[in-house]
Amino acid sequence: MRKEAFFEIIRTLVAILVALLLAFILVLSVSKEPWKALSSFLTGPLSTPRHFGNVVEMTIPLMFTSLAVCVMFQAKQFNLGTTGSFFIGAVAATIVAINIKLPIIIHPAAAILFGGIAGSLVGTIPAILKSRWNASELVSSLMLNYIMLFLGLFIINFYLRDVNAGAMVSYKLEQASLLPKLIPKTRIHFGLILALLMVAITYLFLYRTKWGYALRITGQNIKFAEYSGINTLAVILYSQIIGGFIAGIGGATELLGMYTRFQWQSLPGYGWDGVIVAILARNNPLYVPIAAFFLAYLRIGADIMSRMTDVQSEVVTVIQGIMIMLIAAERFLSVWRHRMIVKGAKQSISIEGESVNG
Repeated sequence: MRKEAFFEIIRTLVAILVALLLAFILVLSVSKEPWKALSSFLTGPLSTPRHFGNVVEMTIPLMFTSLAVCVMFQAKQFNLGTTGSFFIGAVAATIVAINIKLPIIIHPAAAILFGGIAGSLVGTIPAILKSRWNASELVSSLMLNYIMLFLGLFIINFYLRDVNAGAMVSYKLEQASLLPKLIPKTRIHFGLILALLMVAITYLFLYRTKWGYALRITGQNIKFAEYSGINTLAVILYSQIIGGFIAGIGGATELLGMYTRFQWQSLPGYGWDGVIVAILARNNPLYVPIAAFFLAYLRIGADIMSRMTDVQSEVVTVIQGIMIMLIAAERFLSVWRHRMIVKGAKQSISIEGESVNG
């Protein structure tokens, strides 16, 4: 198992390096100032505290959505509704942040909790459809994302909209509901602490509880799980409910940490990006912070490169696509994997032989 995990880490790292190499070749072939473009891409996020802060700011929501995906994908529930849960979680937090007056610490906690509950309700719908009628959670969750978008915009437009503002935005959030900033001259907020705490909680749930064990066994082999007495229907339900809850908390945290009003007019892309991060992290919560930071670094680096040179930021899409294809390809580095397994087997046989002779 350790060698298998080691191989998967190496395979992911090689996929990342190959993707970066091909992206560099692309930049060299299309840019009039390729070295400046590459320098901006690689070092731009570290050039100023503000740019580095942008990376961390983007890392926070990516951690939440990818953790949600990790939980559901570990159970082999391919629910892509994290975008809808993230969005409706922010809408629910807006309701609490505007209409309820509470003390400083309690107010954001209540808003975030309400956002998580709203997100879990979104995750419940595909789970019920799957467990009751065997409907594909992939299809139902994708459709549900847009239902949540228009439901959220309806709530904002007709109940929370500030008609005196120049755009379709909500009233200002209560100051007591906003999350405090952690680092001066950046917008890095307390949500970073919450995200890291959620990483620890998710890992402990998946690997240190009987519910997490049942979830992982169901994902590995649902028939074996059923024969072992695991209630797989319950796993299908609670894996998606928990995933929706985490994504909803992420949406609420992003709103209270980065905005003073609700102003999203479309679905944020953090749900889709969370899938990419979860794939890079191999669905392991402990690897999520690194993978989320890496993707955020690429995004900010590409944005800086597009503003300072003649290379467009879409180059990061090329990197993402190549990474995902190589990681998803089961035969990628399969020869090396076979050699590693054979070598390990020979070593085990020789050790057993020596112990018998001894």
